Amino acid sequence: MYKRQAYDDPHRVGWFFTPQQSKDRKPTRKGVRFEELNADQKKSALALLRTGTSAKGYEQATTIMSLEEILKDVEGAKGAMVRNPNWYFISIFGKPSKTGKWGWRFEGHHMSVSFTLDKGQVESPTPFMFGANPATVKGGPKDGLRTLPEAEIPAKELIESLDADQKKLAFKEKHLPEIAENTPSAKLGEPIGIPASKLNDKQRATLMKMLEGYANRMPAIVAAKELKAVKDAGIEKVHFAYSGSLEAGKGYTYQAQGPTFVVQFLNVQADGSGNPANHIHSAWRKLPSDFGLSEK
Repeated sequence: MYKRQAYDDPHRVGWFFTPQQSKDRKPTRKGVRFEELNADQKKSALALLRTGTSAKGYEQATTIMSLEEILKDVEGAKGAMVRNPNWYFISIFGKPSKTGKWGWRFEGHHMSVSFTLDKGQVESPTPFMFGANPATVKGGPKDGLRTLPEAEIPAKELIESLDADQKKLAFKEKHLPEIAENTPSAKLGEPIGIPASKLNDKQRATLMKMLEGYANRMPAIVAAKELKAVKDAGIEKVHFAYSGSLEAGKGYTYQAQGPTFVVQFLNVQADGSGNPANHIHSAWRKLPSDFGLSEK
């Protein structure tokens, strides 16, 4: 029987989006996993996920879960990692209440949705991470399925619009670092790249469209609050940096950092079938910290 954990349990900030398993291929992630639930409990678990996602975000979340079947098929039984769409885990921290603090998380491979609440209000909807392997399905009954286009299309439009001087500020020779899981903060230094104050109006609108794509994975009221914080702090203070190439099959990364948030994206790994740069990690994180914490 699963027991909810204390609000201040260290596991609350110990989040992972990578596969978590033992040497004998047993799950090591905390929480109650989907396959341990009966039909009614699964409906309740998915209903909880719905409360933390928009309609589109929920569709993406369940699609991410279904991609485990594709990985299972292409990698086979000898694959290094267990691929199981039922290896998604639900954790509750503290007692659900409209008067105190508590939190919940829905997590598995390529997904971590964490909400911290206080007196019935969302204190933090982060870290909010979605990934996709494959980013675009190539072959089979789901051929052409693209789970996270909002993380790529506006970013590519922005990068392609940069002139030579802007690229000198935005481009980085080395790929930006992987998203820091298992930590309550994104572990960032000073913002890098080109400040939005050096973008033209159309480019700033494209940058905002990209940020909206990430925030709109969340429920509308939560997304609106996150985006208002971005605008109140000043869109001109958001810095954008990228690395790599936009050519098909070439890896690239980017980061957008403002006073209240950071968006991080990587597409540098091959998918389960070996297609290069077809494996996305993308996340929205609050600054200075996630989980309703006030310090890094």
